[in-house]
Amino acid sequence: MGQVIYLHERRSERSRSHIITQPLFFFDVSCPLSYLTAERIERKLGEVEWVPVDGASLRAAEPALARDTSPDDAQLTWLRTRADSCARALRLPLVWPDRFPGGARCAQRASAFACEIGAGAAFALAASRLAFCGGFDLDDPETLAEAAAAAGVPLEECLSAAGEAWRDEELEANSELLRARGISALPAIRIGDQWFEGEAGLLAAGALITGPAPAQRVIAPV
Repeated sequence: MGQVIYLHERRSERSRSHIITQPLFFFDVSCPLSYLTAERIERKLGEVEWVPVDGASLRAAEPALARDTSPDDAQLTWLRTRADSCARALRLPLVWPDRFPGGARCAQRASAFACEIGAGAAFALAASRLAFCGGFDLDDPETLAEAAAAAGVPLEECLSAAGEAWRDEELEANSELLRARGISALPAIRIGDQWFEGEAGLLAAGALITGPAPAQRVIAPV
């Protein structure tokens, strides 16, 4: 349990020669910018490993955006404006759920389970489309059931995972990993020793794969 990313990290720490060749995509199923990147990432980068993150925990250093507190109006306005602008530029639908921003802990746990069984991409895309194309509540069991059915995730196991509180530690640990690498916002991408952040990060990661490798670690701004 709770081994999605830390197995990679322990192996890389034990051996400097270890290189992660498959891109890692760090996402939160309740994050609109993660959704917009998720729709394009495999077209840009090919096959990637999907790693679920607790976005609220990642933002915990910013008191106004921490879990169980009211988001700062300016920050929320910025996020909505940025996501709306990206969606228009990409010609992707974007509908704001009534509870946004709101907790989606059950959906995050379910996405962690889906990643474990190799259905992370399908489940995350199905769930985020229900949220940001249909405006559905991600923590509603019916929404989770729809996403599970679309992704081929066993329903009973999916709903069971949604209630497994121990998965929160895994999600928060993945967030801590990002913070330790200087990442403060989702989505994030890792290719080998290179880290990328935000919308510009997907473009930079694509350039790394298709063009000459940069001389040093790159973190692109959101």
